[in-house]
Amino acid sequence: MRVVSARMHRVRQQLVHEFRTSSHQKSYLEHLLIELHDADGRVGWGEVASPSGPYYCAETTDTCWQITSQYLLPALIGTDWEHPEQAVENWRRVRGNEFAKSGVDAAVWTLWAAAQGMSLSAALGGTRREVVAGVSLGIEPTIDDLLEQVRLHTDAGYPRVKLKIAPGWDVEPVQAVRKEFADLDLHVDANGAYSESTEHLAALTALDDYGLTMIEQPFAPRNLLGHARLQATIDTPICLDESVETVHDLETAIELGSLRVLNIKVSRMGGLTPARAAHDRAVQDGIKVWCGGMHEFGIGRAANVAISSLPGFSLPSDVSASAKYYARDIISPEVVADRGVVRVPTGAGLGHEVDTALIAEHSIESISF
Repeated sequence: MRVVSARMHRVRQQLVHEFRTSSHQKSYLEHLLIELHDADGRVGWGEVASPSGPYYCAETTDTCWQITSQYLLPALIGTDWEHPEQAVENWRRVRGNEFAKSGVDAAVWTLWAAAQGMSLSAALGGTRREVVAGVSLGIEPTIDDLLEQVRLHTDAGYPRVKLKIAPGWDVEPVQAVRKEFADLDLHVDANGAYSESTEHLAALTALDDYGLTMIEQPFAPRNLLGHARLQATIDTPICLDESVETVHDLETAIELGSLRVLNIKVSRMGGLTPARAAHDRAVQDGIKVWCGGMHEFGIGRAANVAISSLPGFSLPSDVSASAKYYARDIISPEVVADRGVVRVPTGAGLGHEVDTALIAEHSIESISF
């Protein structure tokens, strides 16, 4: 196969509900959409779902625009490849910049799947027709506001709720949610906001009493030893997110005993190719996996649904309905969750039509290659 031309769009979408984590707050998102064309007129779409600011990771929308436009797409266009794993070799020399790579990699996969006449899920080796979705809830102004959000989404049928936590907003909100929702599949995500101070360790240890499915990324990304020490003292499984960008990171974490659960984010790991490899490695060592999200627009959300159809994704993934985040998504049909269950598309390629008119309406800038 050969990509003969490409376009990249910077698109802004308003969130229907403001979202706050331990590091920042957001009411809208800007993501980059990658559009690849082959000589037969087929199109492959991918999404760079990087944050706008350097709080979750070092990459931003601006750095991804630069790396994708100056290095990744120029390296891909005009080269011949037979499989997406071969296409990845075109940008192998570019170090890091996983979010930027993820959008191009996903676009290559959807283009290749379309050319083969198969769904993205099938192309990746997915076996599920449906995937179970969970929701991620941000830090709310009050505990009553948080309880209202939990109630809203459990009433909609979502079987798992993830709560963002931070020092000072941890044990009390978890206790309140658990008191009202005794049987809820509940887990917390700190986005690396805690240290190994006596005060912080006391709060994290106290969370062990609330039957959480996992505590996600309590410490900074590179503190694998700290995660291993905490895991050795609590029963609740530790899940790693920011700490694992590559399969090599995963292997180190497994060897140290730093995790029992892995959050596989297509964006964080550089695309569907490395995400699938991480799935295979984790399953080999009995590590449970699920698919995390970055509030993707429909293109990235469809890729998350596809990877979540792989057999090792045994926990609910962040593939909730488009309507949870956006008044109108850029794909048709939008991703829909029926009582917390999302159907895996069976159509060729992405399995959704991309609304190019809506993309043009919300684009801040576009560039052609």
